[in-house]
Order: sequence, then structure tokens, then C-alpha cells
Amino acid sequence: MGLDELRARLDSILQRQGVSGDRRAQAAGLHDALVELKVAAAECRDALGRAERELAGERQHLADAERRGELARGISDEETGRIADEFAGKHRERVLLLERKVSVIQDELAYTEREYQALAARYQTARQGGAPSVGGAAAASLDDRELDLLKHRTDREAAEQAAKAQLEFLKKKLGKQ
Repeated sequence: MGLDELRARLDSILQRQGVSGDRRAQAAGLHDALVELKVAAAECRDALGRAERELAGERQHLADAERRGELARGISDEETGRIADEFAGKHRERVLLLERKVSVIQDELAYTEREYQALAARYQTARQGGAPSVGGAAAASLDDRELDLLKHRTDREAAEQAAKAQLEFLKKKLGKQ
């Protein structure tokens, strides 16, 4: 899911949530947005892992092409050396591209995690009715329990959505849809 698409979905959820004056409906809307962000963060982490593996492989191809060029020149095979240099140039360009890709995905992940934290704070405020908590340690432990419950529910729903997405992907891949 692209960053723009995620932003549009979150805006839609938050807009629906803002229309309702009901505190529970607002909290439910924020919870939905938190689940969306959790899934988006997981997708970013997956994409980052894939891009880093691809970058490592491309760096290996670059090193191999450079080594082959050196070996070819070592035995005075200029044609093979020229071809190896040509491939090394292509791999070098691809490495630079993949490095930028990894950097962009890291920035996107950081943004998504910041948005998640901000939304979690809004969710907590909505759950408390917008008023500061009063009641000392008992209220604080209740808030901690609520946050733990929210985290557990959000993690579970994110895992379920990720599993559904993976299942759909595999169905498409196997042509059984």
C-alpha cells in the first residue's frame, strides 16, 4: 500500500470518526486507523527486508563483475575485461538505485511509525473522553491495561489482515481465484 493511499484511507476513517459525537464511535474509528497503520508498518518492514536483500545480491553481482574484469585483464583478455566493465557499470547503477530505494522505504517506515504513535495518543485521549485522568495509580494501571489490550487487539488484527493479504497473493499466484 502506497503512502498516499494509506493517507487517504486514514483521512477517510478519521473524517467518519470526526462526524460522530459519540466517544465510543470516535475511539472505534481511531482503532480502525491504528490497525491500518500497523498493517502498513508491517508491509513497509517487509518491503525494506526485500529491498535490502535485493541490494545485497546486487552488490555481490557488482563485486563479481569487477573481479571478472580484473581477472580477464590479468590474462590480457581485453574483450572479456571490457564486457565485465560494462556489466559492472550496470550493476553499479543498480546498486545506487537500490540504495535510494532502501532509504525511501526507511523514511516511509519512520513516517508510518510516527503517525501510529500520534494516533495512539489520540486514541487514548478519545478513550478517556478527552479529559485528563484523575484517580492516581489505579487510573494509570487501568490505562496501561487498556493500552496493552489495544496493542494486543491491534497486533492480532494486523496479523489477521496480513495473513489474508498473503493468502490472496498466493491464490493469485497459483491462479486459483
